[in-house]
Amino acid sequence: MIEPGDDLVAILGEALSAMHASLRHDDILVIAQKIISKAEDRYINLNDIEPSTEAIHLAAEVEKDPRHVEVILSESNAVVRKRPGVLVVEHKLGFVHANAGIDQSNIDHTDGRERVLLLPNNPDASAQKIRQGIRERYSVNVAVIINDSIGRAWRMGSLGLAIGVSGFTALEDYVGCTDIFGRELVVTQVGAADEMAAGASLVMGQTDEKTPVVLVRGYQPKEPEDESLRGVQPLIRPKEQDLFR
Repeated sequence: MIEPGDDLVAILGEALSAMHASLRHDDILVIAQKIISKAEDRYINLNDIEPSTEAIHLAAEVEKDPRHVEVILSESNAVVRKRPGVLVVEHKLGFVHANAGIDQSNIDHTDGRERVLLLPNNPDASAQKIRQGIRERYSVNVAVIINDSIGRAWRMGSLGLAIGVSGFTALEDYVGCTDIFGRELVVTQVGAADEMAAGASLVMGQTDEKTPVVLVRGYQPKEPEDESLRGVQPLIRPKEQDLFR
């Protein structure tokens, strides 16, 4: 159970020792957003929130706690879709998802506090910090993906998607390559970090499994040389290319 200020690198090391395992160069660690946010103390106590008039009106439309809606709005750039029970927003980080990624699942409420947990301030930086800590402490170069459960348009069920990436090419670009018959690929790009996050999420589970870190071995991650292609940003579709906003 992760608490604010916990040393995640040390805890990862202890977990590996308990498994009689160790990290290798080019391993990938997929880490649940929830333990990152907990360690970074991204809690908000709803009892401390005074909802605005906007939040109160919107909460009535979507049938949610006005305090919760106020926190969602504070973490968002815009409301994208809304209906009773659903509030989809554009997060300040650029992600489009329900409730700005804020939830109350797997949070201890036995002390009477009505807490919610926000996303990390900068998931890419959080991933980089863990990667650097592992390199310094264990002398191995790994990649780190921070994943979160996100719903999808047109499909039922949530799945893990990458919200933070370090040491890994999040978006593999195959434009200009050829298929098995020599035909040139014109638009093919692969969300490699999202695919990895989704697979890891299946192992992590969604309820009480308590498995927030998954070790992936054999992929051989490569970090882009171009600084602008690093991190999770290449996966976020620019608004001008988004046909559904």
